[in-house]
Amino acid sequence: MIAFSQEPDLSGDAFAAVLAASGLAERRPTDPARLEAMLRNAQIIVTAREDGLLVGVARSITDWAYCLYCSDLCVAASHQGRGIGKALLAQTTQAAPKVRNCLLLSAPGAVGFYEAAGYPRHGGAFVFAQRDQ
Repeated sequence: MIAFSQEPDLSGDAFAAVLAASGLAERRPTDPARLEAMLRNAQIIVTAREDGLLVGVARSITDWAYCLYCSDLCVAASHQGRGIGKALLAQTTQAAPKVRNCLLLSAPGAVGFYEAAGYPRHGGAFVFAQRDQ
């Protein structure tokens, strides 16, 4: 059984492990200090655990009123296809019930997941700055 909870104190090491297990690590920083900062500055961190083992994370930032951005949604490859990603997003929206718009940018390999889940696509997303740091 998968247990979902908010874990604001999730460690960078645990986050790095699930990023790697999901395949998302290739698109995220590996610097431990940056991973810790990403976690400490997020407002909502929802986790999925099976028998205590971390198998998924949704990490989001929000203003609690209008916008919520899920920056990271990762589920270990061994646990994909079981509805965990959708449940992590549902738990995230429940954590911020007054937010009007919840959005994310998909990794290229995950577009099919979001389409199959029935999430509407927004064609007007743009990256207005991206640094190599």
